[in-house]
Amino acid sequence: MQQFPIRVCVTLGTRPEAIKMAPVIQQFRRSERFDTQVVLTGQHREMVAQVMQLFDLQADQDLAIMQPQQTLTDITCRSLQGLERLFKEIEPQIVLVQGDTTTAFAAALAAFYQKIPVGHVEAGLRTDDLYNPYPEEANRRLISQLTQLHFAPTTLAVEHLQRSGVVGEIHQTGNTVIDALLSVAAQHPVCNIPGLNWQQHRVLLATVHRRENWGEPLQDIGQGFLEILDKFPDTALLLPLHRNPTVREPLQALLGKHPRAFLTEPLDYADLVGAIQRCYLLLTDSGGLQEEAPSLGKPVLVLRETTERPEAIAAGTAKLVGTQPADIINAATDLLSHPTAYEKMATAVNPFGDGRAAERILKIVTQYFE
Repeated sequence: MQQFPIRVCVTLGTRPEAIKMAPVIQQFRRSERFDTQVVLTGQHREMVAQVMQLFDLQADQDLAIMQPQQTLTDITCRSLQGLERLFKEIEPQIVLVQGDTTTAFAAALAAFYQKIPVGHVEAGLRTDDLYNPYPEEANRRLISQLTQLHFAPTTLAVEHLQRSGVVGEIHQTGNTVIDALLSVAAQHPVCNIPGLNWQQHRVLLATVHRRENWGEPLQDIGQGFLEILDKFPDTALLLPLHRNPTVREPLQALLGKHPRAFLTEPLDYADLVGAIQRCYLLLTDSGGLQEEAPSLGKPVLVLRETTERPEAIAAGTAKLVGTQPADIINAATDLLSHPTAYEKMATAVNPFGDGRAAERILKIVTQYFE
């Protein structure tokens, strides 16, 4: 049995990681049995800072790796080098990583190189297509091979890990994003967008950012949005734009002049939760929104060819529609024209958890060291 307090290092690089790890950090910092160190790589600096402020969290270290036009190799190498130095300095007894980002993969590998146990939050997601989503599918598979404690959100994720023959303990915990969402939603945040009248229009909340949708698929998605707006004059589109010019510029060119298309900077998390609460439905290629929106009773149309969250499809909370304009328009038309189809999706039970995942993770890690 190891002596408490145990030093745990939580690594974060992107906004989704920060959102999903915030409840975990809060749980560990409330426990006297752990000395919790939060390390930012700086992959998404401003967006992570917003989340940290919302959840009243402070980072202990910031590697500040962000560079203009950085590649996946750049992110991996700078994260590895920075984390090697840091892990030698603070000597964590376990490193917690989240999801499938390049930061998470680099942190797991850096911990492995120093024989530090890894706990993987949101383990076991799979599409079985190595390049879709890219690089996330490869990242999460690689992390699984280095992990001692797998925190799987669903029964299916547990099955994926078992079939993969991974070493380490597998635990089903639910998804921590539901913990974060419910805590923010309880505050009833207001999302005020200049010119957007939430009462006058059925608002379609959309997000697009994934690498596999860059180029022609992004043009197709934008065209689909445009045609939905033209077909349904009572709708408006709220589209927070990713900061990457490869994503934002084509969407601005297609939709920027439409009177009912509201293209904004990325919403902070409280505003995003407020927008989910007030919108009619979501069109997105985001993984996290597939998990979050059903908890607030909002149907999700997934703008991807594959999803690592088939539980949402099976439960009826989300529908996989791809990126072709006709498919997007048909799926949206069904929900906008048929109240019964809308109600069926809106009232389906969210399969991703009950808001107590972080509590379970703390308990599992505590038992691991007893």
